Amino acid sequence: MECSNQSAPTEFILAGLRYPKGLEIPVFLFFLIMYILTLSGNSLILWVVVSDLQLHKPMYWFLCHLSVMDMAFSSVVVPRVIAGFVPGGKVISLGECVSQLFFFHFLGCTECFLYTLMAYDRFLAICRPLHYSSLMNWRACLGLSLGTFIGGCLNSMVETILTFQLPFGQRNLVDYIFCDIPAVLKLACADTRLNEMMVVIDVGLVVMTCFLLILTSYVYIVAAILRIKSKEGRRRAFSTCSAHLTVVGIYYIPVLFHYLRPTSQDSMDGVICVLYTAITPFLNPMIYTLRNKDIKLALRRHWGKNSE
Repeated sequence: MECSNQSAPTEFILAGLRYPKGLEIPVFLFFLIMYILTLSGNSLILWVVVSDLQLHKPMYWFLCHLSVMDMAFSSVVVPRVIAGFVPGGKVISLGECVSQLFFFHFLGCTECFLYTLMAYDRFLAICRPLHYSSLMNWRACLGLSLGTFIGGCLNSMVETILTFQLPFGQRNLVDYIFCDIPAVLKLACADTRLNEMMVVIDVGLVVMTCFLLILTSYVYIVAAILRIKSKEGRRRAFSTCSAHLTVVGIYYIPVLFHYLRPTSQDSMDGVICVLYTAITPFLNPMIYTLRNKDIKLALRRHWGKNSE
């Protein structure tokens, strides 16, 4: 497609999520309620951890970061999906499109790194308990958390620049629920095979490396747990680790399925995107609250004080 004598569009139109006709109100309410519950659940986790001194530990420091990431990650996509039900709500400016793409990949990449850090924290706590306090001190926690943000930011900057340095024609319909790389590349009037290959390599390298590091950590963790003589000790250790493994699975699997096949997008991709942008951030607080004894005890303590 030739781009000569053509100016790039100043705004885009999001196709939005595909659903059967007549289900506008139920779908709208689903996303609205899901978003409100996501913000409420993650805010509750933040409040409990910050206000309870017994939870001022590295594990819950990372959990607070995850809650912040989940709220921000969901806020990048879900409000725009909700706005699509309002007349004119599917129109997005070029600047908003660039920002949405950048922050989506920045937060997504940062979450990948954060899940890896959480696995490393559990590895040290269970496999190196005598050295845990010296290895995972507050300076180390702060440095590691800052590293996840810097790594996610740099990764997203590269992806965003590579995407929007391409020439665009007058087509401005983004056939997706938000401005994501594969959907935006379809609007470029240039050969995008190199960009598509970079997406596969970059996302595949980041996600698979983090995923393999997490699995490696848990191989050592499971081996260490099986050596614990106390049944209660084994049960508690498995309970903590299973919560983390559950959220890792429901986050990584849809991401891998979506981005390792960027040239074959279909109507199912919108549904897959909903899994890790709306449902996973909603489920994370529930999983960690229901499976974590310390957080449940902290909630009871606070509710007990408030009821007195």
